[in-house]
Amino acid sequence: MDKFEVKILGCGSATPTARHLPSCQVVDIRDTLYMIDCGEGAQLQARKMGIKFNRLRHIFLSHLHGDHCLGLVGLLSTLSLHHIDGEITVHTFAPGAEMFKRMIEFFCHELTFTLNFNIIEPQRAIIVDTPAITVETFPLYHRIPTVGYIFREKPKVRHLRRDMLDFYNVPISQRHKLQLGADFVTPEGAVIPNARLTTDPTAPRSYAYCSDTLFDPRVARDVGPVTTMYHEATYADDSTEKARARYHSTARQAGEIARMAPAQRLVIGHYSKSYPDESLHLEQAKEAFGGEVIAATEGMCIKI
Repeated sequence: MDKFEVKILGCGSATPTARHLPSCQVVDIRDTLYMIDCGEGAQLQARKMGIKFNRLRHIFLSHLHGDHCLGLVGLLSTLSLHHIDGEITVHTFAPGAEMFKRMIEFFCHELTFTLNFNIIEPQRAIIVDTPAITVETFPLYHRIPTVGYIFREKPKVRHLRRDMLDFYNVPISQRHKLQLGADFVTPEGAVIPNARLTTDPTAPRSYAYCSDTLFDPRVARDVGPVTTMYHEATYADDSTEKARARYHSTARQAGEIARMAPAQRLVIGHYSKSYPDESLHLEQAKEAFGGEVIAATEGMCIKI
């Protein structure tokens, strides 16, 4: 199966702590790297995990709070010092693009790669479309404009049955048509149903990243069914009111959103520094979701 992995570089909230770094993830799809958020410490954690950024092509910022973007300029500077070439696109809101352009002009002279900014809005939209995947935004409900991201594999072709291809002497020139669902017509005019020559394709996988957000069922509606969902879980049940006041979610609320979407699996993160560990978060998310829940931690690689 083609590679589709999520690497956790940071899963804390607000400020770095001795246990967690601010938000940053790298989605690795067939060895092309897509970074989501870029908090402080992203470079250091990437080195620890052996992530090589010569295949990094897109950086997606969920919003313009410092714990999600203060590592960006340093990362871009390092990439240039390492003579990374090609194109890198940063997806962010218009004020962020203007701010980062000024900072890059001041700190990063003569970049070795072409840097593009794609301006996003807090709405549902496909912003990356490749032969293999799409990446789309959807609105989240935080104190400032915020989006989540969904990475979706495109539908795959059907699997050929080698034994049946040989039995019916199907020429190589006809096999791609079979993968797309066509029947096979023999030289004598007999129609061989596609289902006899192929098997169903592998189901496409998807990953939804729900950054800082107030609990809101519209998030589940906009995400819809996905293979794996990451959802912020800043607080446990003891701080439900604080979560509402600060436009964040609890672990239980993350579980409820994942159940409503529905997601096949839930990953939680963005933990408040006020908790000694994530045991409460994990327990309460599992109670609400009813399925597999993973508590993210730095250095973790999650296969989708």
